[in-house]
Amino acid sequence: MEYAAIRHYADKRYCYATEKGHFLIRLEMKKGDGARVTLHTQNKYLPLRYMDTRQEHPMEIACSDHYIDYYEAELDIDVVCLRYFFEIEDQRGSVVYYGNHGFYDNCISDIGRMFDCPQTLREEERFELPAWAENKVIYQIFPSRYATDKMVSAEDWYRAPMDGKTDLKGSLRGIINHFDYIRELGVDILYLTPIFSSDSVHKYNINDYYKIDPAFGDKEDLKELVQLAHASGMYVILDGVFNHTGIDFFAFRDIREKEERSVYLDWYYIESFPLVMEWGKRPSYKTFSYAGYMPKLNLNNPETADYFINVAAYWIRECDIDGWRLDVADEIGHTFWKRFRREMKAVKKDVLLVGEIWHYAGDFLEGDEWDSVMNYPFYDSMVDLVAREENGPSAFLGNLNFVKGNLNKFLEGYLWNFIDSHDTARFLHSAGGSRAKQKLAAAMQLLLPGMPMIYYGDEVGMEGGPDPDCRRGMLWAESRQDGECLEYYRRLIRIRHTYPALTKGRLTAQNADDDRGILYLERELNGRRMVLLFHVRKGKAEFPELEGWKNLISGEEFSGSLDDYEAAVLIREEDVRG
Repeated sequence: MEYAAIRHYADKRYCYATEKGHFLIRLEMKKGDGARVTLHTQNKYLPLRYMDTRQEHPMEIACSDHYIDYYEAELDIDVVCLRYFFEIEDQRGSVVYYGNHGFYDNCISDIGRMFDCPQTLREEERFELPAWAENKVIYQIFPSRYATDKMVSAEDWYRAPMDGKTDLKGSLRGIINHFDYIRELGVDILYLTPIFSSDSVHKYNINDYYKIDPAFGDKEDLKELVQLAHASGMYVILDGVFNHTGIDFFAFRDIREKEERSVYLDWYYIESFPLVMEWGKRPSYKTFSYAGYMPKLNLNNPETADYFINVAAYWIRECDIDGWRLDVADEIGHTFWKRFRREMKAVKKDVLLVGEIWHYAGDFLEGDEWDSVMNYPFYDSMVDLVAREENGPSAFLGNLNFVKGNLNKFLEGYLWNFIDSHDTARFLHSAGGSRAKQKLAAAMQLLLPGMPMIYYGDEVGMEGGPDPDCRRGMLWAESRQDGECLEYYRRLIRIRHTYPALTKGRLTAQNADDDRGILYLERELNGRRMVLLFHVRKGKAEFPELEGWKNLISGEEFSGSLDDYEAAVLIREEDVRG
């Protein structure tokens, strides 16, 4: 048994309340080391000579990544403070007791050697998530290129490859005019990249946060879109760019004009004057990346923080938006985000806050900052598994389980699972133009727990290389659309909405077979069993034991085999009606 791999802290990651009186406790061990783990608990303030409060709780492996088994136990408690420790038996039958970061040969009886959990504190720190958002399907729109209400020639609209400056005159009115298409697709949430006043196509260099960019429309257009969505049972999330501004934002413009005499010097990170802003030179102030036209804000300055918290609250109040996707959010400090959460939830209790971060984000996801993140580990793993075929199903599963094993259990249904976005090449491009691979990736994205985010146009087979080519004009002409792909996306979304076992069901079996290129999952909810099969390689994969089940994707009886890059959702005929 490798003691150095055994890990537990009595904090919000390893010991937390799932509801009042109900707790989850987690222990990490080296993969395959443990044969049996038991959680021992007792009441801290009731001595055993007065009342024996000791209990034993068997722990089970909730998931495993490449190196770690994550053991969990859930228990009901009603105490002031809980003391606990772990009894660990390895594969050779050796037993060790682990408490308060120490290892002991004998069962621990001294409460000073146990871990400590104050119940009320943990319940007050409980991660409260917006119930409406769990497992919902997101549709990402890049407004400049999605739909227009103006005259734009087909030659311009369908330009390929696409550069970063072409104005296709996309607008909020254009989105409204195509709302029936969005609704018929079956998505639940619209996520719009920035719509505020800016001199770029992408609008990530904002000059006025209180004004919709005139090219897109105005505040009344946004209100109409939100009301239209809400009337259809849908939600709207905007992009919050609070890490940096444009150079014509009033505070930075004042610095450009007055230099050291500006009252806004503390709003940014100015290093020297005169300002160095030329393309190709390192700016003399902090920026997003080294882009001189996106100066980085100093949100440690109370005035700056006040301004942007007021901006975010304003659009919730004025237009009833349902959430913010927070750009470059991991480059902004925890102090700001803790305050941001408190104040946004005070305006609208169930507002959704989602951070953009391109790696594991556990320190932002402890219940007092963001509600979720764009799940880049999912994206990276999907590209490696399906598009490039560099990893097998076991690596994919291991990557997902690392995230699952290190976050609050409820977050699984809130992670934004995507296969491409406005910041990446289109998945179809990454997959070498293989429509079969894209359909497989879409099936994995839309049939697993989380919040799948569809990048506009993927559903009709849009192509495009890395940014900015991934931001082409939406394919509206039916002659340019892949109608079969569109129907496939619609079918997957219907299946997801019809069968909650796919997202809420208990995972009863999973197997990653790298030799056959198979990921096999079984889920169960209310006595109904569903089987998911994902074949990530060329050739045929045989499943004779499942022949005759109903395949919800094809709508036919399952033949017992899958072809190249094919997925299946299987259910017994008597359970088809869910």
